[in-house]
Amino acid sequence: MKPITRRIVAAGIAAGVAMTFGSAAGTAAEFTFKLHHLLSAKAPAHTKMLVPWATQVEKNSGGRVKIDIYPAMSLGGKPPQLIRQALDGVVDIVWTVNGYTPGLFPRTEVFELPFIHTNDPAATSRAMYDMFQSDLAAEYEGVEVMFLHVHAGQAIHMVDKLVRNPADLKGMKMRIPTRTGAWIIESLGASPVGMPVPQLPQALAKKIVDGAFIPWEIIPPLKIQNQTKYQIEGINKTRFGTTTFQVSMNKARWDGLPADVKKAFKDASGADWWQKVGQIWAANDDFGIQVAIKAGNEHVTLSQGETDVFQKAMEPVVDRWISEVKSKDIDGAALVAKARSLIATYSK
Repeated sequence: MKPITRRIVAAGIAAGVAMTFGSAAGTAAEFTFKLHHLLSAKAPAHTKMLVPWATQVEKNSGGRVKIDIYPAMSLGGKPPQLIRQALDGVVDIVWTVNGYTPGLFPRTEVFELPFIHTNDPAATSRAMYDMFQSDLAAEYEGVEVMFLHVHAGQAIHMVDKLVRNPADLKGMKMRIPTRTGAWIIESLGASPVGMPVPQLPQALAKKIVDGAFIPWEIIPPLKIQNQTKYQIEGINKTRFGTTTFQVSMNKARWDGLPADVKKAFKDASGADWWQKVGQIWAANDDFGIQVAIKAGNEHVTLSQGETDVFQKAMEPVVDRWISEVKSKDIDGAALVAKARSLIATYSK
C-alpha cells in the first residue's frame, strides 16, 4: 500500500481492530515501525504528541521511515504489559506509564514524588532530559529511550465530596497509577486503588472508588466530568505528584538501524522536544479543566494555607522513597536535590 496522506487504517489484529497512521511519504518506506499505546486515537497524547513526533521522524528520514501507531491496546495485551512488549520485541515502540511496572524504574520515580514536580510539566520534562544520561539511563536496559515526560500532575477528582484538607480524604478509596502515588494517598489517610486509567470511568460510576488523582488532561477523552462533581488543585496549579512516561524502542531493533535512520529519531527527540512535550501536556490540561467547568463541575483552587497542609502531610513520602531506594544502592537524597534544582531553574 502506498499511503498518500496520514490516515487511519483498520487492520484485523487477533479479535480486535488496530488503528494505524500511515507515512506521508509517496513511496514505500524502507523501515516500518509499530508504536503501541493505551489511550484512544482521540486522546491528546495521541493526536498532539505521538502523531507529531512520528511525523517528524518520518520527515527527518526523507521518507525512509514509516511509523504506524496502534492506540487503545489494539495489538493486544493490557497497559501494564506495554514495556514487556517492547523489551520482547513484540512491538517496536511503546508509549507507556513507568509506574505500571513497579520497581523497574526506581531512579525515574524521583520525579513522581510530591512537591518535586509542582505545576510546570515543561520544566520537569526538561529536567528529566538533563538527568537522563547521568542518572536515569541505567534502568532502561533493553530499550532505547526516545523521550521521557510527565503530565501536568495529579489533581483531585471527587465523585461527590468536596475536599479541602487531608482529613476530608480519610477513609476514601482513591485511584492512583503508581506505587509512589499510593504512598501519597496513604499519607492523606485514604486507601489507594491501582488501575490503568481506561478503567477509571466505570470505577467512578460504580463507586468502586470515591475519586482519583489524575491530571485535568484525561477529563475529555474519558468523560470524567460525567462521573465527578469536584476538581481540586493547590494554589498556582500546584499538584500532588505526577506520573512519568516513556516512549521507547526495542533495543535490538534500534541497534540494527543504520546511523542516518537513528539520527532521524534522535533529531526528533532532543532537549527541545522533551520540553515541548511538557508544554503540550500543560495546554491539554488547561483544555481539560474547561470541559469540566462547562459541564457544571466545581473547580476548586486551594488557598496557600490549605496547600501547605497537604504538603506537610506528604513530606514523609519523600523520606520513605529515599530510604526505600537506598537498598538498591541509589542515592535518593542526591536525586531529589538535583531534580528540585533543575526544575526550579527551568521553571524560571
